[in-house]
Amino acid sequence: MDAQQWIDKGYELIVDFGPKLLGAIAIWILGSWIIKAMMKVLRKAMDRRDYDESLKKFLLNLINWSLKILLIVVVLGTVGVETTSFAAILAAAGLAIGMALQGSLANFAGGVLIMIFKPIRIGDLIEAQGEIGVVKEIEIFTTKLTGLSNKEIIIPNASLSNGNIVNYSTEGTRRVDLVFGVGYDSDIKQTKEVLMNVLTSHDKVLSDPAPAVTVMELADSSINFAVRPWCKTEFYWDVYFDVTENTKEALDAAGIEIPFPHQVEIQKKG
Repeated sequence: MDAQQWIDKGYELIVDFGPKLLGAIAIWILGSWIIKAMMKVLRKAMDRRDYDESLKKFLLNLINWSLKILLIVVVLGTVGVETTSFAAILAAAGLAIGMALQGSLANFAGGVLIMIFKPIRIGDLIEAQGEIGVVKEIEIFTTKLTGLSNKEIIIPNASLSNGNIVNYSTEGTRRVDLVFGVGYDSDIKQTKEVLMNVLTSHDKVLSDPAPAVTVMELADSSINFAVRPWCKTEFYWDVYFDVTENTKEALDAAGIEIPFPHQVEIQKKG
């Protein structure tokens, strides 16, 4: 093949392929600009919604790469590359990965829902999946709690997002539910005054909502009083233990009996 034939062949190639190449370059430049603008808008929207930082980075990267892959497929199709098989391979690979990571994807989806709707936040005291603890970390696949005995609890996000969650920190205050029993010889009015005095004298018991002392039941061997002080969530256990201890001392000082089980031994003479 002489030089002229090479020139003619190159000219034909430029004529046939040149417009497609220029179109592909134009689509790549325009598409990249559109993707960049979209990512900027999405980032601002996530900042306004106060998305978790780790979730924000993950979602932005996922969307960015998905759009870029779509752009590459369009560019390849513009220059004449057959993209049907390529798209089929991507779809098959996505299906296979989805089936293999079914549990992980469920945890991922649960993590996304938790981070978007925020039923819990770091530092909240929650009860979920039979566990009680303070939320330490909310990750993409799991949530970590610090248990009341300082143990680490790891809960898969799929279970957490699909189950019941009791959040003790949301309202900022919490009621302490206590029950104390006194003997049937005790004066009900006096007992209520003693119990109420224990509550009102504690510096961590709130006056609003007001504490309450009521007769709960007439049990087999005691009159049981429901004692209901309110406190800030972080002082729950302080109030619980202090009121329990102070109540025992106050009832003893007032001469009010706290009944306890008695056993009667009956012996028969043969």
